[in-house]
Amino acid sequence: MSEDIFDPKMNPTEPLRRAIGDRYLTYALSTIMHRALPDARDGLKPVHRRILYAMRQLRLSPTGGFRKSAKISGDVMGNYHPHGDAAIYDAMARLAQDFNVRYPLVDGQGNFGNIDGDNPAAARYTEARMTAAAEALLEGLNEDAVDFRENYDGTLSEPVVLPAAFPNLLANGSSGIAVGMATNIPPHNLDELLQACLHLIKAPNARDETLLEYIPGPDFPTGGVIVEPRENIADAYRTGKGGFRLRARHEVEDLGRGQWQIVVTEIPYQVQKSKLIEKLAEVIQTKKVPILADVRDESADDIRIILEPKSKNVDPDVLMGLLYRNSDLETRFSLNMNVLIDGLTPQVCSLKEVLRAFLDHRRDVLIRRSRHRMAKIDNRLEVLAGLITAFLNLDRVIDIIRYDDDPKAALMFEDWSVPHQSTLTRAASEADYASPLAGVDVSSLTLIVDEDATAPSFMESDERKIPSSYAGRENGLSDVQADAILNMRLRSLRRLEEEALVKERDELMVERAGLEDLLDSDDLQWKSIADQLRETRKLMGATSEGGARRTTFADAGEVEDVPLEAMIDREPVTVVCSKMGWIRAMSGHIDLGRELKFKDGDEGRFIFHAETTDRLLVFGSNGRFYTLGASTLPGGRGMGEPLRLMVDLPNEAEIVALFIHRPGQKLLLASSAGDGFVVAEDEVVAQTRAGKQALNVRGDTVAKICKPVTGDHVAAVGENRKVLVFPISELPEMARGKGVRLQKYKDGGLSDVTTFTLADGLSWLDPAGRTRTETELAEWTAKRASAGRMAPRGFPRDNTFT
Repeated sequence: MSEDIFDPKMNPTEPLRRAIGDRYLTYALSTIMHRALPDARDGLKPVHRRILYAMRQLRLSPTGGFRKSAKISGDVMGNYHPHGDAAIYDAMARLAQDFNVRYPLVDGQGNFGNIDGDNPAAARYTEARMTAAAEALLEGLNEDAVDFRENYDGTLSEPVVLPAAFPNLLANGSSGIAVGMATNIPPHNLDELLQACLHLIKAPNARDETLLEYIPGPDFPTGGVIVEPRENIADAYRTGKGGFRLRARHEVEDLGRGQWQIVVTEIPYQVQKSKLIEKLAEVIQTKKVPILADVRDESADDIRIILEPKSKNVDPDVLMGLLYRNSDLETRFSLNMNVLIDGLTPQVCSLKEVLRAFLDHRRDVLIRRSRHRMAKIDNRLEVLAGLITAFLNLDRVIDIIRYDDDPKAALMFEDWSVPHQSTLTRAASEADYASPLAGVDVSSLTLIVDEDATAPSFMESDERKIPSSYAGRENGLSDVQADAILNMRLRSLRRLEEEALVKERDELMVERAGLEDLLDSDDLQWKSIADQLRETRKLMGATSEGGARRTTFADAGEVEDVPLEAMIDREPVTVVCSKMGWIRAMSGHIDLGRELKFKDGDEGRFIFHAETTDRLLVFGSNGRFYTLGASTLPGGRGMGEPLRLMVDLPNEAEIVALFIHRPGQKLLLASSAGDGFVVAEDEVVAQTRAGKQALNVRGDTVAKICKPVTGDHVAAVGENRKVLVFPISELPEMARGKGVRLQKYKDGGLSDVTTFTLADGLSWLDPAGRTRTETELAEWTAKRASAGRMAPRGFPRDNTFT
């Protein structure tokens, strides 16, 4: 395939590396600037800005009617944003979701999704319009507040940035992933942001720590409790990077008779309620939190999740602490304030820098709107001057309009500084004439016409016409003034209208003087911006509907490691594990000799009494220890569940030992090669499914022995039936390793090991099942790692001590 398929203008001699690099850089910049990162000035990405602008063009004001979402997304796609309509609709729908956006910019009518994670209905079923917050972002677009640029095909224009009457970037937050960078900004309370902006206007060099007095942290639309330390929040806002720990809000509901339940009323931001319920159900099923009995969703329009404890004796704080660890009832929201600080340059900004960017933008908007207003005033003053001149010379104006071939030219080149006479008479004195139309009604003006004449007669009618070559006079009217006079309605020719014009002129002159002062003074500009912010605060601040802070702050409070017996009701169980590794816990302490059912081809191997508060240790032939809670074992109604599903025991590894963990107890571990050592049980308790390695084995060697240390001597027997007895003090105590040689073998390996008290003698079961004890062990006693002597008469043929 030729390269010119990708770019007809590509230089065929250009190196592929440079060509790919240049094009990928172009793509990266496009993604950063036009898709992923928001503008610090209005807090919007291009798609959101275009959606709001298109809705404004459709006149979808907050007080107006709704339009179909399909119409809105279609206009956005066709006029401004040439991308998929589904993506545009999803972006618009998110702006309408009050659980995603702190101050929604779109007022949706219909199904726009919910906090459970359900998608909005199709665009053809929903309707939308702008909210008051969106209107505040667009305020001033008609007053040259911002620059406009051509749309993608050059047929229309769109704003580069919105005027933004409030700091939307921090108020609603933003998130996005670009090429090589990302952004993640949480929502904040608008009232607090505006207070911080007002303080920053008064004290431009305010410290970052001072701003935290106004903005203590994010304010999420779903509420919750922030438990991040204040110093961490301060550091995050100072550097632009950090995070916030956010917890669900809950309360303990008393059910009477000592019973209680926990009601979760607010969940962390961006956590889907349905998935949270699923996670809590999984926690119950896997018994990660054994003290949680049930979870129910009783939510309607509000959040109401019920958490039932397994026992009324459980501490609610302990239960919630465990759920914070094992579910999304506590999340961490990462802060990465990476924004386009000037609309072009990506930069990780501090809180102060983002607020400063917004204030500088508001100043630019104020200056541009003021200049635009001055231009409008100047234009209007020019028109008013012409209209007032017309009223001062009303008779002459009427003559020109009625009888001149080119009234506009005549009006423009007439010398209005000289009073004119005409056949129009006024019912007013000369003094009244000096003050134009003062006290005179237009209806009193009379035109004297000769009844026998075909046209009105004027004293100066022959000299009235203005030659076309006339170049104009110093006191003539401008083109704008002439048009205004010609477009004036007859109903306006009354005294009150003249007074209104003079009054309007005077008011505009005062306003213009104020604007000139404003443009010449930085202090007046910042004062005007502060007044605007205070007005916005009145409309959208803490006293407005939904403006109060929703997210509160609290200390995290470390959750202590509580022993299981403090959380679980102590109940007797009988642990049963088959040879194939199927394990279960039967209620009560049953007869250990009772016949039990197992799967076909399987049989019992381990059975012992335990309590629900016990922890069980499993030792595998791979030398690893695994830990299980007796309360997490499946019930005894069925055949149980495979142990390998509960811990990460490899399929090729066998279960060597299964027993109750006794704190302080010591174990003797040995491999099939005859190496071993002593280890404390507390050292081998595993915290994860992966277990904890204790005895290192390699090749064909496997872990074979795991027995509690109960005496002062060790007895080992090999496959060659030789027995060796030596003091246990000769074995090292360690947490992990290969160990030392227990007994020396020429052929074969280790068969069994036991510990005993030398004074009591060594015991074993003879072939008849009777216990036999040998107290004279001098013949078999030797140094560790010796070969040993042949086993005593009557020693079991399977070479085991039990």
